Amino acid sequence: MSVDVTDLRAFYASPLGNAARRLVGRAVDRFWGPLTGLRVMGLGYATPYLAAVRPDCERTLAFMPAAQGVVNWPSSGPSASALVDPLVMPLPDASIDRVLVVHALETVESPTELLHEVWRILTPGGRIIVVAPNRRGVWARMDTTPFGHGQPFSRSQLRALMRQTQFSPEGWAETLYVPPFRSRFVLRTAVAWERVGTGFNLPFAGLHIVEATKQLYRAVTVRPMRRAGRLAPVLLPAPAAPRTCRAAAGP
Repeated sequence: MSVDVTDLRAFYASPLGNAARRLVGRAVDRFWGPLTGLRVMGLGYATPYLAAVRPDCERTLAFMPAAQGVVNWPSSGPSASALVDPLVMPLPDASIDRVLVVHALETVESPTELLHEVWRILTPGGRIIVVAPNRRGVWARMDTTPFGHGQPFSRSQLRALMRQTQFSPEGWAETLYVPPFRSRFVLRTAVAWERVGTGFNLPFAGLHIVEATKQLYRAVTVRPMRRAGRLAPVLLPAPAAPRTCRAAAGP
């Protein structure tokens, strides 16, 4: 079930949402790399993370699922946001260099179809960054934030999903170790929670962030070739010589 776009916008305008944006944004920024001259697309509700990279890109698009709703983005200038069906996006094949998926994979009916569609629009060697709730985290267990809706994932589930849809996972990160509480004390110590969680590699992070590259060819399992058994001669019976009939002698 998708979260309404008004609830998403209200969350990121709150102190808790602002803290989440900063922590998630730092993790995403480590995966972006140089974006100069590249075409970048956000799928779901990615505008809080696209604003910082927009000046470097050739083109930046914000696609929002029809079940979620859409907001105008950016606030000034031509709009770069659109309401789309995430399983059938209005883009030609191999037209986007980078895709950020956030608030989308966990709420879509078929995550496999969504990633197949992202694979279609990515250029050869294009990369995808997926932000998804952690099944073991506290954020996925509380529906007071957008990350508490939909289907959470474990790392092994995300890895299997990526490989099934012809993506090669290359980078992993966990973030949002801070509990999803609106307490001022909790928000002030959010960075300390993050340092402790990442330093000790604790398993209860709120989000998984995975970067993967588009594979051009599907991996094929190589089976060992069967060797023929030892050959043994087989004796075949020789055909009998044809009998000739002699004509009977006349009187």
